[in-house]
Amino acid sequence: MKEVTIYSTPTCVFCNAAKSFFKQNKISFTEHNVATDLKRRQEMVEKSGQMGVPVITVGDDVIVGFDEPRLKELVGVK
Repeated sequence: MKEVTIYSTPTCVFCNAAKSFFKQNKISFTEHNVATDLKRRQEMVEKSGQMGVPVITVGDDVIVGFDEPRLKELVGVK
């Protein structure tokens, strides 16, 4: 399985929806709280060109926002 990373903030509704999606589908992921981790925030901006969250990486693919159909495709969930 490809490595999954989410750049998020604690109060972001779409971030929490994405994390729930991962948990429900038993997909392991790494979470970075960009509200408090400035290094990871800069990393997120460099990868996505965006300040909005969530930014999700699946392998080399970058998704801005919670795009459930695209995530299902990338992680192999039906």
